[in-house]
Amino acid sequence: MKDIFIVEDDALIAMLLEDMLSDLGYRVCASAPDLERALATARDAEFDAAILDVSLAGRSSLPVAKLLDERGKPYLYATGYGSAPEGSSPRALPVLRKPFQLSELEQAMKQLCET
Repeated sequence: MKDIFIVEDDALIAMLLEDMLSDLGYRVCASAPDLERALATARDAEFDAAILDVSLAGRSSLPVAKLLDERGKPYLYATGYGSAPEGSSPRALPVLRKPFQLSELEQAMKQLCET
């Protein structure tokens, strides 16, 4: 079972995402609702992959993505904006557009965890 780190500032979306991931056989080992906690967790926690909201209360999650790149951790963006933020690493693929269906999350996670 792969351990997943969720960075999402909307508590309802985070809970829904955790339930969906559980249904797909993943375990959410950590979550962070804001940039500060996301950076601390990205730096210190052990996990297999991450899902990042692009905007955390109006702040970009790009610093978290850069830290994940440094650690060699795969991640994807889940966003209502349609694309990853400017300056993102090409490793930040796939981009999951909100709202998404379970089948879309399943496909994105398979692609993510193959990296």
